Amino acid sequence: MLKNVNTIGIIALSGNCDREKVLNSKLFFENLGYKVKLSKNIFDSNNYLAGHDKDKLEELHAFFKDPEIDLIIASRGGYGAIRLINNIDYNLIKNNPKPICGFSDFTAILAMIYKKTGMITYHAPMACTDFLTQTDNNLTDTQTNFFKTLNEEINSYNADKVYNNRMAEGVLFGGNLSTIVSLCGLDFIPDENFIFFTEDINEPVYKIDKMFQQLFNIEKFRANCKGIVLGEFSGVNNKKWLEDYFEDLANKLNMPIIEILKITHSEDKITLPIGAKSCIKNSILTFSLK
Repeated sequence: MLKNVNTIGIIALSGNCDREKVLNSKLFFENLGYKVKLSKNIFDSNNYLAGHDKDKLEELHAFFKDPEIDLIIASRGGYGAIRLINNIDYNLIKNNPKPICGFSDFTAILAMIYKKTGMITYHAPMACTDFLTQTDNNLTDTQTNFFKTLNEEINSYNADKVYNNRMAEGVLFGGNLSTIVSLCGLDFIPDENFIFFTEDINEPVYKIDKMFQQLFNIEKFRANCKGIVLGEFSGVNNKKWLEDYFEDLANKLNMPIIEILKITHSEDKITLPIGAKSCIKNSILTFSLK
């Protein structure tokens, strides 16, 4: 189903994992014909973390070095990925490139790997949240979208809402807003022009405002960001305030800002390649890995 993928590695770099969900996810992929390797720490628990940082790093490096693993998928999000990023061997990853996928807290890993290596990473469904069951022996829309995106069979999305209809080009970059903001102070901003996509969950409007303000207070972020794709901000405390804020942001920045609601924590989500060449034109986001 996935080109050039025989073995999938499921890794735990954030919150501790539910054993049943891990095993169900493993069975899900095995039923599709893939071999599955689990990280050695996947059932470890260190309070709210999936084991100790040292063990997580060893497994991340081992997964990239393992010639049998063709694709790495995060088990879940939560918290913990940002604790690792200063000690990752990015040269090892650059010399052993392979797709790595996740969202939410895992955004920190995806963004930093792209920044440090130039390797495409995927803001994508995770094992213990999105690959547990099939619907009537068929793949869900989220699962189908994941496989098609990695196979480069999907390359565009129409906006659900438009705040500013200008045009922009740049690499696709972003992910969970609060996680991206947690990288401030590090060298995480792309050196080239980029289109920033983002989403979040259970954040009040004033914090969303504050996080965007923090990013655009950074001169390099402000200079290189050429457009914004807003995902779903689920659980927000006041939807009208949020819409008013995005209207104000569009007027203030005078750059294309569109909304694609399936960039989300919700069940029905799309996969996006971080680092892909992208464009916003006529209210459509397009991207290409070529």
